[in-house]
Amino acid sequence: MSVTPTSKLDRILAEQREYIATREKGYRERALKMYPWVCGRCTREFNHKNLRELTVHHRDHNHDNNPSDGSNWELLCVYCHDEEHTKFSNQIIYGSRKSAEVAPATFNPFADLKAQMEKSKKE
Repeated sequence: MSVTPTSKLDRILAEQREYIATREKGYRERALKMYPWVCGRCTREFNHKNLRELTVHHRDHNHDNNPSDGSNWELLCVYCHDEEHTKFSNQIIYGSRKSAEVAPATFNPFADLKAQMEKSKKE
C-alpha cells in the first residue's frame, strides 16, 4: 500500500497536534492552578465557561522552557496573546520599534519674561 502525499501530511499534522496538546496540557494546567484567571494585559476575568479563551504565554517565547515555579508563564486572553506574538514577530522582522532617546529640551521661552515685561512698562 503506497502512502499518498496528502495522507502523509495529514499524519504528520495529526502527530504535531497531538504533541502540542500533550505539551500544553501539562504547563497549562499548572499555570491555571498557580495564577488567578485574569488576563495579564487587559485584566479581563475568566470563569469555567470562558476559560478556553485564556492562554499561557511564554515570556521568552520558548515553549519548551517550563520551569516549575511558572516564572516563564503569563496568562493572557487569546486577543492579548495574539498581539504579544505579533509584536514579537514585528520586532524580529523590522527591528526594535523603540525610538531613539531624545534629550530633554533646555530652551526656556520664559527665562527673560520678567525683564521683557519691565522693559515694555518703561517704554
